Amino acid sequence: MKSILIVGAGGFIGGFIAQRALENGMDTYVGIRSTTSRRYLTDERLHFIEFDYEDPTKLTEQLSQSAPEGGWDYIIYNLGATKATNFSDFNRINYVFLRNFVGSLMAANLVPERFLYMSSLSALGPLKEKDYAKLTSKDIPMPNTRYGVSKLKAETFLQTLPDFPYIIFRPTGVYGPHEKDYLMMIKTIDSHFDFGVGYKKQLLTFIYVEDLVDAMFMALAAPKEKVLKNKYIIAEERAYTQKEFRDITAELLGKKLVIPIKLPMSIVYAASVIAEKWGLVTMKPSTLNRDKFRIMRQRNWDADVSDAQRDFGFKTRFDLRKGLEETIKAYRQEKEKKWQK
Repeated sequence: MKSILIVGAGGFIGGFIAQRALENGMDTYVGIRSTTSRRYLTDERLHFIEFDYEDPTKLTEQLSQSAPEGGWDYIIYNLGATKATNFSDFNRINYVFLRNFVGSLMAANLVPERFLYMSSLSALGPLKEKDYAKLTSKDIPMPNTRYGVSKLKAETFLQTLPDFPYIIFRPTGVYGPHEKDYLMMIKTIDSHFDFGVGYKKQLLTFIYVEDLVDAMFMALAAPKEKVLKNKYIIAEERAYTQKEFRDITAELLGKKLVIPIKLPMSIVYAASVIAEKWGLVTMKPSTLNRDKFRIMRQRNWDADVSDAQRDFGFKTRFDLRKGLEETIKAYRQEKEKKWQK
């Protein structure tokens, strides 16, 4: 039986990773923090480990005391912050925590066969905005967000370790049941409106959560000479316009009338500043902030996934229509539960 540790297992994606690991017959450990929700981690076969990522000494002890004999075969590092009240938290959580964790793994002599790090397409930044050519894993990163910079720092740290068996994933926007940001877009369209940012053409890419998880386990199972120390963009093979996203979502929701509203960049920027300041007052991270504004302003998210196709046979099972169908089904089930209450 192969063993796996999923770090950052409490979130939307983490629950899907844990379930797939169990389905694959793996001895599955889930790394969480004391405050982490276990809503999507209910299987009694899971082994829970609480980690203190702030304290490397304590973290080393926690790893040593919790690891199975011989250590884990695989580690998927899915821990990260996508929004923060204080922008310094991006660096602390996305970079410093990874550095502490890897250092503790090495100190405890628990380096796995493969260590899959979940980065982000935002680590590349806004490239090829004029010709809309596909982003590739060979492009020189130029992130313009604090989130993207923190992910790139984490990637760079792994690349400085000569004998560490890392694989880096750069997924595009991940959606599916339980995800919140794309759910907001679905809810807005369900209310007959669709808000866009800017007037210039924008190409969007998506990856359904189960396709992302498929890619993870395919990379873990592939010959190591093909995948170790490589970076992979993970996305559906084609890009979409916002109109295509709106039309598909509206059709699946049964909405014949959806009013598209294009907002000028200046208005969205002003709103992001206000929302960010309000988040500081309430001490709750706002979905809309200046970092998010820069992400929304980016016009080209089209991506080349040929490296993943070549090295471990990556292929999506869910196009946007099929993925949204599953997501909307879960959304409607949640609505029905609320009505019943």
